[in-house]
Amino acid sequence: MLSRLLIVLMGVSLNSTLLFDFSPDVDMRSWRIVNDTVMGGRSNCSFRLNNDGHGVFSGRVSLENNGGFSSVRHRFRPVDVAEKSKLILRLKGDGKRYQIRIKDSSRRYYSYITYIDSSTDWATYELNLGDFYPYYRGYELNRPNFAHGAIEEMSILIGNKKAEAFELLVDRIELQ
Repeated sequence: MLSRLLIVLMGVSLNSTLLFDFSPDVDMRSWRIVNDTVMGGRSNCSFRLNNDGHGVFSGRVSLENNGGFSSVRHRFRPVDVAEKSKLILRLKGDGKRYQIRIKDSSRRYYSYITYIDSSTDWATYELNLGDFYPYYRGYELNRPNFAHGAIEEMSILIGNKKAEAFELLVDRIELQ
């Protein structure tokens, strides 16, 4: 009973699978930055831990040289989602729109995406996995929405077709 109470107090549901919980001593090496520089663009970003133990995704999107996006990617061992229906993110943003991406296999050339409009206060976003649609290099693909048994990668991307500074704080990411 005590362990159940501690889990509930920590804000994690018993039927949740934690994908990443940011804390002051967490290892961030599984996160990778992918900016438009891979295609010649000039956007830049960082992903670091702040003193409160939150992930901070921040930087500047540039439209120079056909640029226009910054992202951070987390790859992990495949997580079974057969009995999960939602990706839950606890975030504090800057009021800007962010793209949330998932992949059932890191080798898949396209991602499944959805969008959130970030709040300037801490907020919990519950994203239905079945609402994530296939997307590749700016185009929606004519394929079914996400309906796989596992997730192996997730990303957060900003690319609103304008030059802008951004900052998004991440507290935790889980499946439910």
